[in-house]
This record gives sequence, structure tokens and C-alpha cells, in this order.
Amino acid sequence: RRPHLARTAVRMGEMTETMHTFENGVDLAAALSAAVASKLAAAIADKGMASLAVSGGSTPKAFFRALSSAPIDWEKVTITLVDERFVPEDNPRSNHLLVKENLLKGPAASARFIPLYQKVETAEEAADIVTNKVSAASLPFDVVVLGMGTDGHTASFFPGGDTLEKALDKATPAGVMAIHAEGAGEARLTFTFSSLENAGLLVLHIEGEAKKDVLNKALSGDDEAEMPIRAVLTRASSPVEIYWAP
Repeated sequence: RRPHLARTAVRMGEMTETMHTFENGVDLAAALSAAVASKLAAAIADKGMASLAVSGGSTPKAFFRALSSAPIDWEKVTITLVDERFVPEDNPRSNHLLVKENLLKGPAASARFIPLYQKVETAEEAADIVTNKVSAASLPFDVVVLGMGTDGHTASFFPGGDTLEKALDKATPAGVMAIHAEGAGEARLTFTFSSLENAGLLVLHIEGEAKKDVLNKALSGDDEAEMPIRAVLTRASSPVEIYWAP
């Protein structure tokens, strides 16, 4: 496959992100899946297990399919979601369903999966249950793959979210929180910023010119309440690897 078209450093304040640019989504998916598989394999070799948190939406489908066939010891990998809508697995808007249909198949079907949705009355109850299910072995994550919305949200850190400030506070313990926001539709479950920002490999996966414009806007400002992706770009302990294709 074709290599990167470009790999450039993007500065924002004191942080430097690496921008990996590809000719198309197929090339991006191949490169990203190779990078993620390599990191997971290294973690397994180092400590006997690995953890991966992924995002939903339509963007990661090709990446998921490419990763699902990676020749690693999937039985030693725990996969979970960066965030989820408070809807059952069979709901078409469920991130769990997306992962089940595109990633948890072939060799990757033997991975352990921790869903965020739970069959309880409220997203807050589900968040408590899931936080207790995430073992100490899963955190910090070896790999976190984030997406980004056109409003500048990532994970379920939505502008105007009722618990956004707490979710983005680095002092908030690692775990899962409920968040409600007008732009989110359903109630959401999301890992806190402190759960994601120190991943061994921290990726922002975006595609299309519109998302690149959003990224450039995020890089040119500092108001996290306006564009929560800025928290990741400016305050994450791990360097952010941005993967983009038109």
C-alpha cells in the first residue's frame, strides 16, 4: 500500500501533535490498523494483556475491519468503547452494534469486550456499574482511538453538556460518567478525560475536508467549553497522533 502522503508536526501551545495524511480512507485504515495492532502486540509481549478503547460513528468502519484480521493474540485483548449512547445493543445508533458488526469478527472475535450500556433505568446507574467493571488491568489504556464531531466534541464531551466540566477535569477519577447535552440526542456514557489522556497510543481519527476545517479551528483557539477536543489537543499527557484522509 502507499505510504503516508505526509507526516507533519502541528503545534498548539506547548503540545505538538503529529498529523498523518493519507490519499484515501483505505490507506488510512491500513496504516492505522497496523499501528494499533503493533501497539497491542507490544503490550501483550510486555505484560501479557492489552486494552483498546474505540469510538463509534461511520468513520472507523474500514479501520475496524482491517484491524479485525490482525494476527495478534486477541484472547489477551480487552476492547471497550470511548463512549456510548444510552441505548440497547440492538439499537441502530448503538456503538456496541457498530463494533460487533465490524471489529469483533474473525480473529478479533476472541477479544474480551466490555459494553458501556447496561440494562438499568438511568445512564448514571450504568456509569457506576461500568466503572466497577473496568479492571485495573485495563487502565491506562494501551490504545485509545478518538473521533471528532463537527461541533468539536470528542468521546461524549459535548459542548453544553451538563457534566462536561467534571468530565474534562483531570482530577476527576478514571472511569465512566453520564452526560446529557442538547447536541448529543440520547443520554451518553463516556470515559472521563483522565481515563483517555494517558493512553500508550492516543489517536484522533478524522476524515474529510470538513473535519480538517474543524480541527484547524480547534487548533486556533483555547476555549474547551466551545470545542472540547481542545482538551485532548492541549492537555493530554500522551502525544496525539492525528490520522486524516480527505
